[in-house]
Amino acid sequence: MKLQNLVIFLITSFHLCVESTDSSHPQDPNSCASASRPPFSCDSSDPSTKTYDFCKTTLSISRRAEDLVSRLTFEEKTTQLVDTSPAIPRLGIPAYEWWSEGLHGIGFLTRVQQGIRFFNRTIQHATSFPQVILTAASFDPHIWYRIGQATGKEARALYNAGQVTGLGFWAPNVNIFRDPRWGRGQETPGEDPLVVGKYGSSFVRGVQGDSFEGESTLGDHLQASACCKHYTAHDLDNWNGVNRFRFNAIVTLQDMADTYQPPFRSCVQEGKASGIMCSYNEINGIPSCAHHDLLTKTLRQEWGFYGYITSDCDAVNVLHVEQKYAKTPEDAVADALKSGMDVECSTSARSKDFPVSYLRNYTKSAVEKRKVTVSEIDRALHNLFSTRMRLGLFNGDPSKQRYSDIGPGQVCSQEHQALALEAALDGIVLLKNSDRLLPLSKSRTSSLAVIGPNAHNSTNLLGNYFGPACKNFTILEALRNYVSSASYDKGCNNVSCTSADKKKSLEMAKTGDQVILVMGLDQSQEKERLDRMDLVLPGKQPMLITSVAKAAKRPVVLVLLGGSPMDVTFAKNNRKNWEHFMGWVPRSSWSNCTSANYIWRAQPRREITNDLVSTRFHQSSNDGHENASSSIYRKSLADQLNVKDSSNPLSESSQTPGYRLVSDIGEEQCENIKFKVTVSVKNEGEMEGKHPALLFARHAKPGNGRPIKKLVGFQTVRLGAGEKTEIEYELSPCEHLSSANEDGVMVMEEGSQILLVGDKEHPVTIIV
Repeated sequence: MKLQNLVIFLITSFHLCVESTDSSHPQDPNSCASASRPPFSCDSSDPSTKTYDFCKTTLSISRRAEDLVSRLTFEEKTTQLVDTSPAIPRLGIPAYEWWSEGLHGIGFLTRVQQGIRFFNRTIQHATSFPQVILTAASFDPHIWYRIGQATGKEARALYNAGQVTGLGFWAPNVNIFRDPRWGRGQETPGEDPLVVGKYGSSFVRGVQGDSFEGESTLGDHLQASACCKHYTAHDLDNWNGVNRFRFNAIVTLQDMADTYQPPFRSCVQEGKASGIMCSYNEINGIPSCAHHDLLTKTLRQEWGFYGYITSDCDAVNVLHVEQKYAKTPEDAVADALKSGMDVECSTSARSKDFPVSYLRNYTKSAVEKRKVTVSEIDRALHNLFSTRMRLGLFNGDPSKQRYSDIGPGQVCSQEHQALALEAALDGIVLLKNSDRLLPLSKSRTSSLAVIGPNAHNSTNLLGNYFGPACKNFTILEALRNYVSSASYDKGCNNVSCTSADKKKSLEMAKTGDQVILVMGLDQSQEKERLDRMDLVLPGKQPMLITSVAKAAKRPVVLVLLGGSPMDVTFAKNNRKNWEHFMGWVPRSSWSNCTSANYIWRAQPRREITNDLVSTRFHQSSNDGHENASSSIYRKSLADQLNVKDSSNPLSESSQTPGYRLVSDIGEEQCENIKFKVTVSVKNEGEMEGKHPALLFARHAKPGNGRPIKKLVGFQTVRLGAGEKTEIEYELSPCEHLSSANEDGVMVMEEGSQILLVGDKEHPVTIIV
């Protein structure tokens, strides 16, 4: 049996889950009765605050935090080391909740206590933006920044309305989506270190209220605090009997430097993130939250991190109970604090698995047993209170401070909802449309047959870490806005599709002007704590798709919802045409509207942030861009790069022939040898479109553990039909043409490298 023509596009699936536990902590509905004054310290109406140095805004943040910590009793200190930090009434310090979510808009976990309140309040909704895997597929850092900016503004509006007890948001997730079966890959910007790092820094700067790029303009005035997670080499939740608590990532120094660390370095150095979350997993036998080299030497000393470090939830407990790395609870506390962690996320109040907060319950005994010093506790508290002060929470009445003009009108605003729609449209990728079926013709399409378990299910479309969206509707509801008649059948019993009733679906396929199948994944297939075993479509979905395509009188449109790659070889290998587009689509307010919009206004693009794969994890063939051609202007490129620095002779340790340590070259010389690449891009299609031009580099002679090729630049350009333009990249050989050696040290290697855009290549020679 052969398939009839197919048009397929893939949409990201999102799922309800919790940062670290499925245990519940129902909120008291009576505690959310009405809006109130936002919590703050240093109320000028209290005469005692005039004697506190920590209330004097003319002093440095460091001095103020030092003063505050010095005033705390030991018992008060231990209570502040947990994400749910109680009030200190005698000093006028309110309670603070470190855990809030903002992955793709302000999130709200109904089963977990966190710093945001929506129910029965002035503000009851927030803009839900596309899931990250979709947004990243736009290859547009300015959109990433604007989404972060909108999220930060809505967070501050909630605070001003008295609905926030914490302004720290545990996003973005900048883990590398290396294994396509990972259940949380949907939260990440994909598998490329450059893209993931640029997404992280752009989003962080937006959330925190900084400028888009360049030198930070913030000073110590955070709009909200962004926290990059999960540091580091983390991409497994629960697979084949191995869970994230007991996973030991064996990573070479070279792979750490080339792959896993760059996104976090970008978060810290370019984004100026004020928070980092250490992950559950071990790295080469040492748990991340007990890894002094990673948390202190790398983050703070090498990268200059300025902020706080939180554990993933109950990770300190995991050191002792799950990983057996710490022999006693006190050892676990000591390992975490001595390594550089500042605050423990604990679900002890609502967890059966982890009923005890280790830092709250064992810090005192750890000090008594001389495993931890008070000065190490003070260091953690200094970092925590410094962050709260940078948020302006110790500056007195917030109505008289910066950001006080951000009100409820900026939540779910038309501007933010338009941005969500723009991001959704820009992230969808048309992979194949050779018969030009898309966009559908309204004049020739009066009836639709919409089939599939994901077509009329709004829950599957919200995403994980989602909040109460401004508006939400299903794909079926959106499609009905375009045609006079749209029949619907679920086809499968659910997304798992253990049973499929084809009778009604086949009848609809025979009579409808156009068949749209909405299949794929949902939270039963991929989510936090659940990785996929393979990449095939669940259950009898392939059989249903094949049968419907055979019965349909025209080529069908196949919409695949999912947060990770899916094997559609059964359709792709069909000798008749099949067209598909892959839209890591938003679980946003506009997700379903966007799906329908795209079917009628498709703009072909072919760049995604993760490879399409078969069940053997081979990359699917990619036969080029369908509506854009790119060429490198050779006249704009230097034929040779001369990397020389006579004033800084090679050290004995860097005498390896053909190599030069980037650190030996020096910042000044690295700046001097930057060069520009000009690329001509033309839209050879018949429609206006937005297209990312990706610039890659590869060594002429592969080997030495280097990437086969790596992305060194990307820009997105919008062009009308037949229109062309030029774009320019600035490359720094020290950054873009270097690679890590076996010791994880960045080096420049002598020889030829090839720059690639599309199918165009140009050699560059490096002479050491």
